[in-house]
Amino acid sequence: MPGSVGVLMRRILALAAPTSLVALLQVAAQLAETWLAARQGTAALAGWAVVLPFSLLMQQMSAGAMGGGVVGSVARALGAGRPAEAASLVLHAVLIAVAAASVFALALGLAPHIVLGWISSMAAEAAATYAAWLFGVGALPAWLANTLASVLRGGARHTLAARVLALAWAGFPMLAWAFAEPAGFGLAGIGIGFALAFWIAAIVMAVVVLRGGAGFTPRLRIRPQAALFRRILGVGLVACGLAAIANLTTILVTAQLAPYGAAAVAAYGIAARLEFLMIPLAFGIGSALTALVGRAAGAGDWPLARRIAWTGALLTLGFAGLAGMMVGLMPGSFANAFSGDPSVVAIAARGLSFTAPAFGGFGLGMALYFAAMGAGRMRGPLLAALSRIGIAVGGGWLLAHPLGLGMDGHFLGVALGITAYGVVTALSVRPGVWSGPAR
Repeated sequence: MPGSVGVLMRRILALAAPTSLVALLQVAAQLAETWLAARQGTAALAGWAVVLPFSLLMQQMSAGAMGGGVVGSVARALGAGRPAEAASLVLHAVLIAVAAASVFALALGLAPHIVLGWISSMAAEAAATYAAWLFGVGALPAWLANTLASVLRGGARHTLAARVLALAWAGFPMLAWAFAEPAGFGLAGIGIGFALAFWIAAIVMAVVVLRGGAGFTPRLRIRPQAALFRRILGVGLVACGLAAIANLTTILVTAQLAPYGAAAVAAYGIAARLEFLMIPLAFGIGSALTALVGRAAGAGDWPLARRIAWTGALLTLGFAGLAGMMVGLMPGSFANAFSGDPSVVAIAARGLSFTAPAFGGFGLGMALYFAAMGAGRMRGPLLAALSRIGIAVGGGWLLAHPLGLGMDGHFLGVALGITAYGVVTALSVRPGVWSGPAR
């Protein structure tokens, strides 16, 4: 049967496999980045931890959030039999990418001391040059590469997009190490390596898309149209807001932990890394869900769209839950892989013992978030994100101070917020919400 669980699972895995391979390379690259930052000393690791939410926010927005808006809009256009619209969406996607990259470059590339100083003035000093390279030089190519990859995924050309991004993530750790240590740039060398890797990826991706790699030739000599911007931004802006809320949660928890010292800030950077590592893994399946759900929604087949979403979500729940369980059973080993400072390792292990077991729910919520972008139904993920930040920050403060749990209270608040995110997102994927004309 075309809509049976077995058939849907095979369709999802066929599209997810190449993106998941890139996700694994991205995870490996980010683990190497964490290790390399730790080698520069505790002050540098604390500086890297302060930049971490912003750097991952850029990746999440360009690849998963606004990228999801691009994938969904292209997929819905193709599903509805409007290939000319899909071709016209490319120019609009690129213009959005340039505008968004400019915001990151101006805010964090030119004024890193100001922005990062709001979190920790001590860590901001160590991170300023790193941020200037990462965002001032690297924001534009990262946005362009991920946006054009999203165009390819919207055309169900996941393998082609994966080939180019795989080269970037495979090359990044080597470039980062070369600039950080042999060239002597320290933490800033990681930013230089990232910028160079993604400039190469952006140029190659542009050539692929312009040659019709998405299954159609982009229409670039057209007047930009408000309706086509709305096709992307209607989902992409909401998704970017959700990514911002998720990273704001990490930023606020980091700020709450700052009074406990640099070791606590560095330790939470390691503990939070597990969550950010889950995002690329969920993105592998999620990118397939965005494209497949978008096609089904564009064709008006909402029952199929919901079955696709739940099939992929349960698959992600299993993967994320297993990974979280493994780290939760050995939190010290995970933390020790990134720092040789005993105080940092001890605090990170405490945090992971609370947060790691909650990541099955996080995987569930993330998969359904990507599916919701394909469906153009973002209210549920928005409510889930607001629930999470309220519980993680407000609930964490209540547990830490009035209830006297200290740092453990903040970590427990983070874990409860993650759980709420998965539950609320799951409750939104139902016939009363996922129905009607596709937008």
